[in-house]
Amino acid sequence: MKSTPAPGAAPEIDVNKFVADNDTGARTPGPLMKRFLLYIALAWSLFQLWIASPLPFSLGVLVFNDTETRAIHLSFAVFLSFMSYPAFKRSPSAHVPVTDWIFAIVGTFCASYLFIFYRELATRPGQPTPMDVYTALVGIVLLLEATRRVLGLPMVIVALVFLGYTFGGPYMPDMIAHRGFSLNRAMSHQWLTTEGVFGVALGVSSSFIFLFVLFGSLLDKAGAGNYFIKSAFALLGHMRGGPAKAAVLSSAATGIISGSSIANVVTTGTFTIPLMKRVGYRPDQAAAVEVSSSVNGQLMPPVMGAAAFLMVEYVGIPYIEVMKHAFLPAIISYIALLYIVHLEALKANMVGLPRRNIGSAGSRWLSMGLTLAGFVVLSGVVYWGIGWIKTVMGDAAVWPVGAGLLAAYVGLLWFGAKQPELELDDPEAPVFELPETGPTVKSGLHYLLAVVVLIWCLMVEQMSPGLSAFWATMFMIFVMLTQKPIIAAFRGHGGLGQAAKLGFADLIDGLSTGARNMIGIGVATAAAGIIVGTVSLTGIGLVMTELVELLSGGNLMLMLVLVAVISLILGMGLPTTANYIVVSTLMAPVVVELGAQSGLIVPLIAVHLFVFYFGLMADVTPPVGLASFAAAAIARCDPIKAGITAFFYSMRTAVLPFLFIFNTQLLLIGLDGPLHLILTVVSATVAMLVFAAATQGHFLVKSRWYESVALLLVTFTLFRPGYWLDMVYPPFNEVPASQISRLVEEAPANAGKRVWIEGTNLDGKDIRKGVLLPLGPKGTFRERFASAGVNVMAQGNDLLITQVRFGSRAEKLGMEQGFRIVSAEIPADRPSKEWLFVPALALLLLVIALQRGRAGRLKTPQGGQASA
Repeated sequence: MKSTPAPGAAPEIDVNKFVADNDTGARTPGPLMKRFLLYIALAWSLFQLWIASPLPFSLGVLVFNDTETRAIHLSFAVFLSFMSYPAFKRSPSAHVPVTDWIFAIVGTFCASYLFIFYRELATRPGQPTPMDVYTALVGIVLLLEATRRVLGLPMVIVALVFLGYTFGGPYMPDMIAHRGFSLNRAMSHQWLTTEGVFGVALGVSSSFIFLFVLFGSLLDKAGAGNYFIKSAFALLGHMRGGPAKAAVLSSAATGIISGSSIANVVTTGTFTIPLMKRVGYRPDQAAAVEVSSSVNGQLMPPVMGAAAFLMVEYVGIPYIEVMKHAFLPAIISYIALLYIVHLEALKANMVGLPRRNIGSAGSRWLSMGLTLAGFVVLSGVVYWGIGWIKTVMGDAAVWPVGAGLLAAYVGLLWFGAKQPELELDDPEAPVFELPETGPTVKSGLHYLLAVVVLIWCLMVEQMSPGLSAFWATMFMIFVMLTQKPIIAAFRGHGGLGQAAKLGFADLIDGLSTGARNMIGIGVATAAAGIIVGTVSLTGIGLVMTELVELLSGGNLMLMLVLVAVISLILGMGLPTTANYIVVSTLMAPVVVELGAQSGLIVPLIAVHLFVFYFGLMADVTPPVGLASFAAAAIARCDPIKAGITAFFYSMRTAVLPFLFIFNTQLLLIGLDGPLHLILTVVSATVAMLVFAAATQGHFLVKSRWYESVALLLVTFTLFRPGYWLDMVYPPFNEVPASQISRLVEEAPANAGKRVWIEGTNLDGKDIRKGVLLPLGPKGTFRERFASAGVNVMAQGNDLLITQVRFGSRAEKLGMEQGFRIVSAEIPADRPSKEWLFVPALALLLLVIALQRGRAGRLKTPQGGQASA
């Protein structure tokens, strides 16, 4: 892929090296050191698998508590950071300098200090010795240096600003001033407790994130990544603008198993970007499509760039709930991107790539329909069949279910082995011929079993995310050890021993690569812990709330825009995981507090997804969007121009948070049944497609300005029909606190109740705000309030909050002891807001009629385009 860059294009760079520099380490030492680093990375993966398995508790050996696990986890990350990443570009990469050995050993000692001296530290909490303080100080310095090497300066600068604020509180302006803290107090808080570096974020990294990243790495090394790309090309490559549509689909698929936007860009973009350019996309458009689809992979459940696991801890809801709420926005965002690239292809009159075998359209649709029907039937048989076995056999069902899984695996390998061995052509070749759809899709169906195991453990067996990922990873280890010998046997190639060796080598490579992919996430979550520690130590979170409140003047919409802009700025240059930690720590409480005071009462997950989406927008935004640089290097174009185009394509992603913060049905919250679910999904999808057409200025033909305005009005109405209805009918009626007990007991299981609370907070400020209090299973009034973490007693006409449980949902919503519940809100009796879809669709049909008429007039009588 060598060519002469166009004037103004990005300089020629090795994209594979670019990924290595940013994801797995740029150092390429000699064979002895390379083997040593491989063993260290392998030991990290095996350690993580050990602590995730049931074996430590079953055998009673090598059992580590959460703090010890976090310390060991960070030790591996810091050691590999200094050994794998040179200090500067001019630093030696062929060997490890003595200074890096010293930094690695000292950094590892500091990171493991809580593990080595755990018992001693437990006997003197809050009383650090000079050794404790010096270790913490050196540890933070080396952690920041490791972060600089792996992630660059942005994360380090943010952490240093917060550390500076810790010590410089007395010298700050009055609004953000605090009394300041001593070195002993700050270092002890940041390094020797679980409030700072070794806090929740690093705990999630060690318990959940590592296993999912390892699972994705093994899937990729087994060949699933290549299978997803080939399948996407086979399915979509023949369409108008096919390579761009294949880029979107393959990025969505690889985004599920990849935690890195950059790796996603290069994995799929190496094939898709040259092909997009060939069929007519401008270089910046080709790069932008790849960037937009790759970054959107971070929004795609189940991994979401590892942010999903942090949301579990920060929001306090099960992992399955996070996936459910994030699913629809991610899907409709991808559908809209597919439509955008289709419109670009229409405007440029592009064509798709040639098929190898062209059958009739009817036969292709029939084949697709039969395939889908087969999947549905098979899924039903598996689900109900396994459910019946579990009902009959109980815990013993694991054996027949395991045997069935093994039989399915061998059967799919036999089925795939009957297909020809397919490889993608060179995307730079003069003619690129698409792989055949049937053989391509059939060749790797066994990879889907690993995803089935993961989803089954999560959703049916209700296992924890960590244990689910462990069993899915163990299944992938089995696949990597056996798939090549079994396929060789089925194809009659012989050489089973050699195939087994290749499979074992792939496994070792996958385990090592998974650990190296975790280096950045490990140090990012630890460095982000400095920010979390500063917030908990100084109370800067309350200051951010007051600052945004002052700037917005109490205007709800302006407040959300300010939060979005600040989240975008905070996210620049940060990886997905650190990005979410920063924006959720600083900005989510702002939306919760100020929104509640303005009557914006929404579930906490909506707020966290709001700030997460805007933090992610920084990945495509110039001047620091690394994904844009990687795509521009492949497309041979200006990275700033590619980033601007990608940002324009990503406007659909920027609009979604504002919509689901006001209409939580887009997060599948508050739906009344299957029909309501279908109506929500269909209307949201249509709305996003219409929005894409409006922003592209092209629907059936080039849109006129008033048609674009009409399309935007249709979009808004379909996404938020309640806005217009609220002008005529109030959405809620207020009832006094004396009726709350009856309303709570009558509410459905696991529903939420909108209540208004008043009181004076710890800072002496009078507060009145609304909260959406989650209620647990059916029970008495006090039992359901207790499930949310709050105890109350009657006081006159109000309910006095007597206790708020630490870490409960009530505490996360800002409820405090001594506050009073003064009223509740119940839905008003009014027409369904979905009736507003009727005028919106009528307006859409009018636009369609206008454009169809204009399209007909643009045709000549012979059917060609008019010269005008």
